[in-house]
Amino acid sequence: MLELLADPAAWASFATLAVLEIVLGIDNVIFLAIVVGRLPEHQQPLARRVGLALAMLMRIALLLAITWVIGLTAPLFDVLDHTVSWRDIILIAGGLFLLYKGTHEIHETVEGDDADSQGDAPKPKLGFATAIVQIIILDIVFSLDSVITAVGMAQDITIMVAAVIAAVGVMMFAAGPVGDFVQSHLSVKMLALAFLLLIGITLVADGLGFHIPKGYLYFAVAFAVLVEGLTLMAASRRKKAQATA
Repeated sequence: MLELLADPAAWASFATLAVLEIVLGIDNVIFLAIVVGRLPEHQQPLARRVGLALAMLMRIALLLAITWVIGLTAPLFDVLDHTVSWRDIILIAGGLFLLYKGTHEIHETVEGDDADSQGDAPKPKLGFATAIVQIIILDIVFSLDSVITAVGMAQDITIMVAAVIAAVGVMMFAAGPVGDFVQSHLSVKMLALAFLLLIGITLVADGLGFHIPKGYLYFAVAFAVLVEGLTLMAASRRKKAQATA
């Protein structure tokens, strides 16, 4: 352990892997913001902490069971010249769930989720247990992707676990502000939901053997976020100008 602390290569590996884990965790934070936003306000902070804690524990558990994780990539059967593994099945199932969840949330946002079709009784919010189950389902998929990446980036299990803990710590700090910002701006929420749909398509494609580089995906999302940020800034300036007129 002391040798790792004194090894510059170990620190470089830790920093690189931690940054990569944070980038890969963007999916987790956005999904968490969408699901937690459906809970009553007083339950949201607890749900964020529970969701991210489960994500961290799941990643660490998978790292400690790395032999089993690697076994998930072993071929099971062939379909139309494509070799299917347990990893592919998990990715496809997670991607389909994200597509369902994103589509459902977009429908609820556009149609209005505060009242029924007659405009009478308000619709019930998402239950706490249901939210946690949904978070766990996606944590499994995102953790699998994260752990396989970690194994390819570092050789020492201590460095991998430390990087995961550091990344989840950053996500835990950012989850609240990100979630509040997403829920307070409808256009940003729709952008986040569109991002979830893209992630869902990427997971399904990856499970079917069509790898889509995530760099392209993150660049497209970053560009959309930049445009949305400029739009929000312009709207804020217009409001200030009208207020002072």
